[in-house]
Amino acid sequence: MKKIENTSKTNFIKKIFIKLCRIMGYEIIDQSNFYSPTANKLVNDILSVQGKKSINLPLGEVKITRRVKSLDIIIRTCASVQMLTQNKDRIFKKDKIEYTLRSINSILKSIQFAKNIHQNISFNIILVDHNSSNENLTRIENVIKKFNFEYKLHNLKISEFIEKINQTNQKNEKTSDNQLSNMCNIYKSLELSKSSQDLIYFVEDDYIHEKESISEIIFTYERIASLTKNEIVICPTDYPFLYMKAEDTKIFLGENYHWRKINESLCTFLMSKQTVKKHWNKLIGMCQQEHYPFETPLHEIYREEICISPVPSLAIHFTNINSAFGLSPNKDWKKLWDENK
Repeated sequence: MKKIENTSKTNFIKKIFIKLCRIMGYEIIDQSNFYSPTANKLVNDILSVQGKKSINLPLGEVKITRRVKSLDIIIRTCASVQMLTQNKDRIFKKDKIEYTLRSINSILKSIQFAKNIHQNISFNIILVDHNSSNENLTRIENVIKKFNFEYKLHNLKISEFIEKINQTNQKNEKTSDNQLSNMCNIYKSLELSKSSQDLIYFVEDDYIHEKESISEIIFTYERIASLTKNEIVICPTDYPFLYMKAEDTKIFLGENYHWRKINESLCTFLMSKQTVKKHWNKLIGMCQQEHYPFETPLHEIYREEICISPVPSLAIHFTNINSAFGLSPNKDWKKLWDENK
């Protein structure tokens, strides 16, 4: 009888202690069963609270001072062009529309997953399309309708931007029609970002994403921006070319991924509206004349702002298998491809 009374008393004290810890914002970890009674979750569950705290064991808690309020995803599509600057086949040798559809499907799956975790964030989906056929536009819209998401589709008008672009590149050669289309599409995307409220994800239509990509990006943005007390840039892809030269870097810890500082990326990246506004002239400069490499103005921004990419990759660029700008190492490309059919 006495033993039962002692157990009851112990449980009562434990409950009071847990409540006090919750009120004071402390976390408790029960090592015997891998459980957090304050969060009422297993340790392997998501312990971080978006906009408030980032928790990573065994490092503990980071107080979030830079809360993400909204995320606009601006997807640039062009199903009529197989490859922008190469005459090589993509892996799996499908028509371009197949890569577009699977990329969009993967992004929407990732948004759906993120919506359940980040319920205080506004997600906006915007497509800027150039020259896709009506049939392919219908197929794109049918993919989006499956998820019951609201979206905006802008049909790019080259005439709105062509006079703003130098049609002679830095090599003093004529810029190709495909590249001019690409530059106009980026220009339009940047113009649309002016109405964004917070984060903007500029993404091309041949990047297939892991389901957790968007959530990991949001958690990581808040954590690293809060730690560094600065806005950051995020690239979702671990490109092969990042391993082709020895460079000093910095390693950061995100929610479930490691991230490293990089100095170069392609044109799929995430920035805050504040960063876009700060570096507007450089970003627009990328659209006004073809540079070599094309992303040179973007790389100049990375000299001033921290840009990070995940290890392993959160999104895979489905190009030719031998491209240094394509398939991320140590990933199951076929599995990700099949999951987004």
